[in-house]
Amino acid sequence: MIPGRHEHYGSASRLTVAAHLCGVLSIVLMLVWLLHYREGMEFDSDNALRVFNVHPFLMVFGFIFFSGEAMMAYKTVAAEWQVRKVTHMFLHIIAFILGVVGLCAVFKFHNMQEIEDMNSLHSWIGIGTISLFGCQWLLGLFTFMIGATSREARSRMAPWHITGGRIILFMAVCTALTGLMQKAVFLELKHEREARLVNFIAVFILLFGIFVDASVSLAHYV
Repeated sequence: MIPGRHEHYGSASRLTVAAHLCGVLSIVLMLVWLLHYREGMEFDSDNALRVFNVHPFLMVFGFIFFSGEAMMAYKTVAAEWQVRKVTHMFLHIIAFILGVVGLCAVFKFHNMQEIEDMNSLHSWIGIGTISLFGCQWLLGLFTFMIGATSREARSRMAPWHITGGRIILFMAVCTALTGLMQKAVFLELKHEREARLVNFIAVFILLFGIFVDASVSLAHYV
């Protein structure tokens, strides 16, 4: 037994609770913003704004939240290793699918509004994040899930896989924050309550990423 290991368990558990709280709050506030201030959301709508609103919701609820859940499910849950591994991969593929749908929504919005694609820093970071995420998932599938490599190779790859996952999560958070800032500037939010709401959404997304990373770092179930 490693000295102080139980303390790490307690710290990881409390941080996981904080991560869940911040994640849920960011989703709830995002729904309030989109439904109350931004006309709602619908992928097949003739209203371009409703189509666009699918994008921020799915990127936060689908991509960021499920990615964080996948990381915490593997590192902070006291369950059998095989169960944690399958859950980790399953939650990540849900995140990827919802993230792709979110990207389709914004490309559809651009086509409806005749706006040029990939013309902002937000879009560059975002497409890089989703691309790296897909590569990371495929690497994890063949290396750790299917076991197509040797045990020695898996041992060498594990630290890189973990580090890569944490980097991608913060890239996703950075993408969300730049997207919210870009949207706020574009809309020139004049209502103080709406502007403050967008700020709170950004803060809770950031805190979610921080608490997920901290809980994964302190967790020692594996």
